[in-house]
Amino acid sequence: MKLPHAQAAVIEAASADEAQSVDALAAATELPPETVTGALFELADEGLVAVEERVDETVSITDEGREYVDACLPEVRLYEAALEAGADSGPVSMGQVIGASGLEGQAVDIALSNYARKGYGSIDSGEITADPDADPGADSEANALEVVADATETDDGADEAAGAPVDVLEVDAETIANLERRDLLERSETTVRSATLSELGVTELMAGIETAETVGQVTPELLTSGDWEDAAFAEYNVEADAEPARSGKTHILRQTADRVKDVLVGMGFQEMEGPHVDADFWINDCLFMPQDHPARTHWDRFALEQPTHIDDLPADLVDRVERAHREGVGEDGEGYHSPWDEDFARALALRGHTTSLSARYLSGEEIGDLEPPQRFFSVEKVYRNDTLDPTHLLEFFQIEGWVMAEDLSVRDLMGTFEEFYAQFGITDIEFKPHYNPYTEPSFELFGTHPTTGELVEIGNSGIFREEMLEPLGVDCDVMAWGLALERLLMLMYGFEDIRDIHGTLCDLELLRETEVTY
Repeated sequence: MKLPHAQAAVIEAASADEAQSVDALAAATELPPETVTGALFELADEGLVAVEERVDETVSITDEGREYVDACLPEVRLYEAALEAGADSGPVSMGQVIGASGLEGQAVDIALSNYARKGYGSIDSGEITADPDADPGADSEANALEVVADATETDDGADEAAGAPVDVLEVDAETIANLERRDLLERSETTVRSATLSELGVTELMAGIETAETVGQVTPELLTSGDWEDAAFAEYNVEADAEPARSGKTHILRQTADRVKDVLVGMGFQEMEGPHVDADFWINDCLFMPQDHPARTHWDRFALEQPTHIDDLPADLVDRVERAHREGVGEDGEGYHSPWDEDFARALALRGHTTSLSARYLSGEEIGDLEPPQRFFSVEKVYRNDTLDPTHLLEFFQIEGWVMAEDLSVRDLMGTFEEFYAQFGITDIEFKPHYNPYTEPSFELFGTHPTTGELVEIGNSGIFREEMLEPLGVDCDVMAWGLALERLLMLMYGFEDIRDIHGTLCDLELLRETEVTY
């Protein structure tokens, strides 16, 4: 039997009694492993060998993970600093504890995002507490890092490049998954192939194998000489495994934002645009939000250090908004009877909601006066100094929208939501009465999480109050809402933690595999 050189070498090195790996056959034949693999597939197609496959899974520790093995996880360092500051007895300034911990830059964000998750204590309104019963020595992630580090360290102290087999590590799968999400461990899967001679292979081997001269590449000389007419060309297995090609793609959050825009445009809305940094006047004052409201303190907003204030505001609008705050609107209006300072209104900050865009458009300052009916929306980022948890981040996307028309009611608002969410396959929206300074009536929206079955808050809404609309020059009804894009993804795909889809702890494999459904 005549076989190409690589196949002849492999079949002669193979055994009928013991399976031999590709690496072993490559060593015996002095051929590259990929050449041996191709030869095995071709021999298997001829029935001369039997090829078996298994997948070996290993984990290795990253440089960042190795750093934490030597110096403790950031959340553990934060906990230890909190204990020293007396946070086990009562709340302590978060800035004081972070300074004492020695954490800097991204390590601070990592510590804050994992501190409460692991039960070390709580973080709220710029203060931190420490649970005296928490035990850093029992931290499953810290212990797992040490186990993997020990398992992948060679006798000379270097790291084992191949990693440690997952099935021999005494670490649970959830902990490994968490460390992998944090980029502290890297998981690798290797397909190991081995081959044994079949009965037909043994028979042909005993009968004698000859090496056939085959051509693996067409060259100019082969063509010009005419030798190609009599040459035996090597066959190529187009089904052989190849390295996966990772190409860039649009982030699922951006894909969903584009889908939301398409739906709202289809419902007759126009898109709004505006600054991420804006004056408190547009962010809060125009919304009839009192200046002494807790949400307007430095704990809940991100103020700009330079520049600190906006220069230009429409003077007549400023006067009308100030009057509404001080005196109210209409015969029964009373206002807030609280201080109102124009300098505070001019202060610049990252917008905490995109309702600042609504105020700009409704006032006529952005694109001119608007006559009803009108429908506008935006899908843009907002920034809040929230406590990090599975449903809250410091920045997220808000789906802002409003409708200006005569004689609007709560029924119109609810119907709009039902029509919008139905486009994404969500039909179980629930409503709960709520309070907002700038809407009355107001209500929150909830949807059922497809995995946990729990109700998840997905937005806030209402009819804008007269105290907001009258200073803006609007004399008809306006219903409005602010919905969370990330929460919509949770309902669509079952994500339980929005940190899986963006931020420093996002799950890249999840992002690669998840596609937006239409």
